[in-house]
Amino acid sequence: MMDAKKLYKVAFGLALFTIIYNIVEGGISTYLGFEDESLALFGFGSDSFIEVISGLGIAHMVLRIQRNPNSKRDDFERLALKITGFAFYILVFGLVVTSIYNIWTGHKPITTFWGVIISIVSILVMWGLVVWKRSVGSRLHSDPILADANCTLVCVYMSIILLVSSGIYELFSIPYIDSIGTLGLSYFAFKEGRECFEKANSDKYCSCD
Repeated sequence: MMDAKKLYKVAFGLALFTIIYNIVEGGISTYLGFEDESLALFGFGSDSFIEVISGLGIAHMVLRIQRNPNSKRDDFERLALKITGFAFYILVFGLVVTSIYNIWTGHKPITTFWGVIISIVSILVMWGLVVWKRSVGSRLHSDPILADANCTLVCVYMSIILLVSSGIYELFSIPYIDSIGTLGLSYFAFKEGRECFEKANSDKYCSCD
């Protein structure tokens, strides 16, 4: 049975892994999305980069609650949340405008094959993180870590949207499906941005559970 000190190390390790994974996923997704002219995959990768900023706040949070489990959100975490929220709103604006433009012009991606592959990998990795974070949070009786696990579910939902839109286009070449998938990603990105500002202005941990 792990003691609390080791469990906090695991929680911090999961936060660092999330950051590194999102950097790698963001780089690959934006590159392949640009090369294949898949807006959904490019937007998915851009979201991953924004999640890195959020991840830095989470890693800081784990260290804070390890020192004092009853402490409140500090200035660094609030700043990270506000920057993340602004970044999400900017991303949503760009994705929505480009989606509408693509639908208007009839633009279609060259292929969405890599969107299928990346989304499947992301679903498996993110769901594994959700389960592991929930396990650690439950054993520590830590609301902040459990809330982070619940918020990680949003990444699973976005991966499912990418999988569905990319899969449908790859199989049937239905026009506009990539742009429609992008609008679905924009919806969740907007919700994430709003929740970031809600959390930055209060001491609650997550409104996405």
